[in-house]
Amino acid sequence: MAVTLHTDKSSERTPKTRENFLALCAINSYTSCIFHRYIKGFMVQTGDNSIWGKKFEDEDSEYLKHKVRGVVSMGNNGPNTNGSQFFITYGKQPHLDMKSTVFGKKKLPVNKKTYRPLNDVHIKEITIHANPFAQYCNRPG
Repeated sequence: MAVTLHTDKSSERTPKTRENFLALCAINSYTSCIFHRYIKGFMVQTGDNSIWGKKFEDEDSEYLKHKVRGVVSMGNNGPNTNGSQFFITYGKQPHLDMKSTVFGKKKLPVNKKTYRPLNDVHIKEITIHANPFAQYCNRPG
């Protein structure tokens, strides 16, 4: 299975989140990651640390909502605790609005009874077609 995540929808509203995500993709941080968390009717989640090695702040949650299936959003443990974990929603999740930074959208086919992906989903490889943050990917810590 191939999945393409488009993150340009919110580029001007979530620049730090996009920089983190694209830089992690560029250094193959998500390669071989498994979507380790499935919650029926809610979401599927993967990821690890940020490019900065520490948590970073939430961005523009006021305008970007969890209003449809397939929203890609940052996983966190509370305000301003973003790392590299992200999730894809199985449906509307308005309780996450103003709590998790939305930065993309993707439709993931799932079993309609269990809400689990039809096939196990791993991130096998990342291909970046255009990376506005390329000059920052090899910067020292």
